Amino acid sequence: MSESPRTQAGPLRLLVVQPTPFCNLDCDYCYLPSRDDRSRLPLEILDAALERVLESPFFNGGFTLLWHAGEPLTMPIAFYDAATERIRLALERHGLSPSTIVQSLQTNAVVIDDAWCDCFERNDIHVGVSMDGPEALHDAHRRTRTGLPTHGAVMRGIAALQRRGIPFEVICVLTADALDQADALYDFFTAHGIGDVGFNMEETEGENLRSTLERPDGERRYSAFMERFWQRQRAEPGRLNLREFDGITSLACGESRMESTDMNTPFAIVNVDAKGNFTSFDPELLAVATADYGDFIFGNVLQGSLEASMHTDKFQRVWREIEAGVDLCRRDCAYFGLCGGGAGSNKYWEHGRFDCSVTEACRYRIQLVADVVLAGMEQELGLSA
Repeated sequence: MSESPRTQAGPLRLLVVQPTPFCNLDCDYCYLPSRDDRSRLPLEILDAALERVLESPFFNGGFTLLWHAGEPLTMPIAFYDAATERIRLALERHGLSPSTIVQSLQTNAVVIDDAWCDCFERNDIHVGVSMDGPEALHDAHRRTRTGLPTHGAVMRGIAALQRRGIPFEVICVLTADALDQADALYDFFTAHGIGDVGFNMEETEGENLRSTLERPDGERRYSAFMERFWQRQRAEPGRLNLREFDGITSLACGESRMESTDMNTPFAIVNVDAKGNFTSFDPELLAVATADYGDFIFGNVLQGSLEASMHTDKFQRVWREIEAGVDLCRRDCAYFGLCGGGAGSNKYWEHGRFDCSVTEACRYRIQLVADVVLAGMEQELGLSA
C-alpha cells in the first residue's frame, strides 16, 4: 500500500445517523437514491455506532448526533424515546456527561404537531426544518409522492414549534426560479418570525443529475440575489441571521484561516446508514454508488472499528485523492482560507474525481457570497470607490 496522506484524522464533531432511508416527500432536486426504502434502524445498530465512536481515537469530547438522510419523522416517536435512553446508557458506560452528545434532526416538518414537540422537548432534540420559503417557490419542488403541495403542512409544523417556543433553523434550497425573488424570500421569513436561515444551492449530485443553476446567467443572478439579501439584512439588523453571511463575516473579521473542513478531514464526520454501514467525509457519499469507486462504504459498525477502516485500500484511495484536491485548492484558490478546500462530493459529482479544485458548488457557496459580503463591508467602512 502506498504512503498515507498527511491530513490529521478527527476529532469527531458530527455523527450522522440514518434512522430510515424513506422519505414521505419527492423533492425534484433530492440527491438520495433510496427514498422509497422503508428500512428502519435497529436500536442494536445505534448501540454499535455509539460504541465505535466512543471507543475510537477520533472521539475527543462532545459531538452532535444528527438524525438525517431520509425523513427522520417517518419513524415513530417511540423510536426517539428509546434512542435517547440508549444514548444515555452508552455515555454512562463510558463515564461521560449527558451533555457529551447533542441530538439534532433535519426534517421537512410536515408531520410536526404537539406530540412531536413533546418528543423534542423530552429528549432535548434540536430541530432543523427544510423548506423553500413562499408557497409558490416551495411547492414548485417540494411535493408529496402523489404530487400534492406541502407548504401548508410545513407551515403548520413551524407554527407548532413557534407556539411551543422550540428554536429551529431553516435550510432553504435556492433553485433558478428563486434567484429573482430575494425580496419575496426575505419578506416571507421575517413576516413569519423565522430568524435563522441557511441557503443551500441546488447541486448536481447523486440522483439530481443537473442543477437548474447551471445556466449562462446563473452566477450573475445569484450574485444579484445575494447582494439584495445583504442589503435587506443590513437595513434591519437582528431580524434575520443568514448562515452564509455569518460564516464569511466571522472569518473576514478574524485572523484565522481555514486549513481544512470537516468534510475533507477523515472522521471529523462519521455517517451511518440504517444497516450499520459507515463512511466518513461528506454525508452525501454514504448512499451513492459509482462506476469508478464502487460505493463509499468503509465498514460496518457491527463488524469492526472505525480506525481499522482507515487501512483499507478503498479508504486510502479516497483519502489520498481528497487530500490532493485540497492541496490544489490551497495552491491555486484565493478563497482557500474561507473554505479549507471544499467538499469532496461536489468535486466528484461535477468532475468525476476528488483530486481537483474549483467547482460550481464552491463558486456559489463561498466565492460569490464572499465577494458580496466583502464588497458590502468595504462600502459600510467607506473603503469602496
